Amino acid sequence: RKPLCCSGVVHMKCCFLSQAYLRMCNLPVHVSCRSNAEYMSPSGKVPFVHVGNQVVSELGPIVQFTKAKLYIQWCDDTTATEISRPRYSSPYSWPLNQILAYQKQWEVRRKMNAIGWAGKSLEQVYEDVSQCCQALSQRLGTQPYFFNKQPTELDALVFGHLFTILTTRLTSDELGEKIKSYSNLLAFCRRIEQSYFEDSQAGSSSRGYSKGPSLF
Repeated sequence: RKPLCCSGVVHMKCCFLSQAYLRMCNLPVHVSCRSNAEYMSPSGKVPFVHVGNQVVSELGPIVQFTKAKLYIQWCDDTTATEISRPRYSSPYSWPLNQILAYQKQWEVRRKMNAIGWAGKSLEQVYEDVSQCCQALSQRLGTQPYFFNKQPTELDALVFGHLFTILTTRLTSDELGEKIKSYSNLLAFCRRIEQSYFEDSQAGSSSRGYSKGPSLF
C-alpha cells in the first residue's frame, strides 16, 4: 500500500490526479492529509508518494495547477479574500496563518505576471477554459477514455483537473459550468470516480470519516 500525502487545503487536484493514476495501475493507495505535507516532501511539493524507504515527489505535471485555476483562486480579489486565503491558512494559528496566506498569494501573482496572465480579465480566463474544454471534448468524443477502452496517465491528468474544478467551492460557478456544458467530459469524470473512488469513499464513511467530494 502506497501512502499518498497531500495538503488538506491546497493541491487537491494533484492529489485526486495521483490517486486516479495509481488506482488505474491497480496499486493500493492510502491517502494521508497533513497540514505540513509540503515540508515533508523532499522537494517541498505535494502530493508525494511514500513507497518503502523511497519518497517520490513532483510526479510530472500533476503538481501543477492549471493557469486558470490559479488565476481565479489567487488573482481574483473576491475569491482570494473569501475562499482561498481562509482555506489555505486554516491549519495554522495567528499570525502565521495570515503571513503564509499572503505569501502564497504573492507567489502565485508573481508567476501569473511572469507568464503574461496578470493582465487578463476573468472573462478572458473563462474563454481560455472554454476553448480547452472544447478541445478535450472533441478528442474524447464518444470513447470512455482518451485512448479508447483503457485509462492512461492522460485520463488521470484530465480527471484531476476537471474533478477538482467541479467539486471546489468558488465565488462563482461559471468555471464548473463551462465543464458541465460538455456532457462527455462530465460523464468521463463520473466514470472514473465510480470506477476508482467508490470503494474508497464507502470505506471512509464506514470508518466514520467524512466523505470526500463527489459528483454523485
